[in-house]
Amino acid sequence: MPPEQVRRDAADLLRLHESTAEMLASQGDWRGAYEHLRTAFDLACAGSAAIPEQLRREVDQLRRERAQAREESLRDALTTVYNRRYLDRRLDDLLSDARTPFAVALADIDLFKNVNDTFGHLVGDQVLRRVALLLREGLPAGAFCARYGGEEFMLVLPGVPGGAALGVAERARTRVAEHPWSGLSPGLSVTVSVGIALGPGGGRRQLSEADRLLYAAKRAGRNRVAYRGREGTRLIEYGL
Repeated sequence: MPPEQVRRDAADLLRLHESTAEMLASQGDWRGAYEHLRTAFDLACAGSAAIPEQLRREVDQLRRERAQAREESLRDALTTVYNRRYLDRRLDDLLSDARTPFAVALADIDLFKNVNDTFGHLVGDQVLRRVALLLREGLPAGAFCARYGGEEFMLVLPGVPGGAALGVAERARTRVAEHPWSGLSPGLSVTVSVGIALGPGGGRRQLSEADRLLYAAKRAGRNRVAYRGREGTRLIEYGL
């Protein structure tokens, strides 16, 4: 390998170790961050002369590990859907682009505290994981599901027309309501209430509207999708 190429690869490897250490530290993995920083320090002290022959393979492997660590940093550890960090980042991108209308649906597990109190927190965690899977099932291209906080999830639907977005939200609600929850624990039943704010995008007001509509669905008896029509708040109760 030419000396100049070795130097470039060595510098690349050093930067990868440093950036991976920074990412791991942001996730609280101090031991992993320390190991990468120590490797970076050793490389900086040794110079290109001590770089091993398998340098290129190590660079490629570290790139893959860093990409995986980055993806994991954007996922909720319990449910594996996207986390609030990813959600906020994507929403900022969408809100800054007025050419990309989108709908947002905020879904909340009904009476989730009762699930924990009655069936225990282990079952509660299983419910959260399964609801997340049911909500993200069959989403259109470009759409995604993220855990908004606690037992709340957000479906973000870029470029999806109003009627189609309502269909996505109602099918998600139906999947949760019709899921055989008793197989998880006898006597268990789970539903979600959904508030959906339809495009075109209205900035952060759209997110506030989804939140208001969610509570309208709750007040109406839960297990419903609420949206704003021409005549005010409307409800979908038992199918679109």
